Amino acid sequence: MTPVVVLASASPRRADVLRQLGLDPVVRPAHVDEAYLDGETPEAHVERLARLKATTIAATEPSTLVLGGDTVVVADGHVLGKPAGDAGAVAMLTALSGGTHHVLSGLAVAGPHGVVSAVARTTVHMRDFDVETAEAYVATGEPLDKAGAYGIQGKGAALVAGIEGDYFAVVGFPVAVFVDLLERAGWQFRSGVLTSK
Repeated sequence: MTPVVVLASASPRRADVLRQLGLDPVVRPAHVDEAYLDGETPEAHVERLARLKATTIAATEPSTLVLGGDTVVVADGHVLGKPAGDAGAVAMLTALSGGTHHVLSGLAVAGPHGVVSAVARTTVHMRDFDVETAEAYVATGEPLDKAGAYGIQGKGAALVAGIEGDYFAVVGFPVAVFVDLLERAGWQFRSGVLTSK
């Protein structure tokens, strides 16, 4: 029997990836405190938040599979979240121009099996672009709700020179990690069909 899949996130990009995979998630965003704990690394942070989001919703949806996710961008040792307005987005993008940064995407699967989680790390190389290019991109409105101020799946793709790792992790939903977590939780995913092992 195919379980109900619940996405504990308001991210339309995560929902889109799940639909691409043939799953139709019920979207129930988890509202949790996303502040860093003292001494918490970015990797530990995204995994903890992914688990917290998944378990928060799973507590009220015990017979479903609940997916929680969190994504951050790390450049030169600094964590870049969502930009604070247009000027913040332009500053963030110009800082990323011509350089390399890392996207850390935590994912958790909670359900009757308990909770399993992991983090995908993808390296992103950006093209060398000028401030006018950054301003034109910010004017589209696309980057304002995205960590690192760009969306690789949209117009922001033109700013990226290449990646090493999972493209979908940069989007915010690491597919390879998802399939691995399902297997760890006792599920099998084949061509859009999710079944118990």
